[in-house]
Amino acid sequence: MVDDEPDLRYLLRRVFERAGYEVAECGNGATALEAALRSPPDLVVTDMMMPVMGGAELVRRLRADAVTAQIPILAVTGDAHLAGGADAVLAKPWTSQLLLTTATALMAQKADRT
Repeated sequence: MVDDEPDLRYLLRRVFERAGYEVAECGNGATALEAALRSPPDLVVTDMMMPVMGGAELVRRLRADAVTAQIPILAVTGDAHLAGGADAVLAKPWTSQLLLTTATALMAQKADRT
């Protein structure tokens, strides 16, 4: 979970934890990239506009590294045009159900490819 707004990270974390997922949080793309390289997650949910390293650069770097290239990426953003390279995009505002449905589908697609 990558977003520079703590309140939104909290909301996203609650949605996923209530559905039974384990969630790690980062406040920008740079810390998210480091975390993903250390321990690749099953899914990255990221905002696109953040300080230090934005979501577009995070997506580009994740895709460029063999360790993280196949991780599904869900962009949750106010501007879908910024989400190039993500596997799916949810425009704000989104619903919890749509968020979980999209995330589950992305993880299932990855499982089918492996």
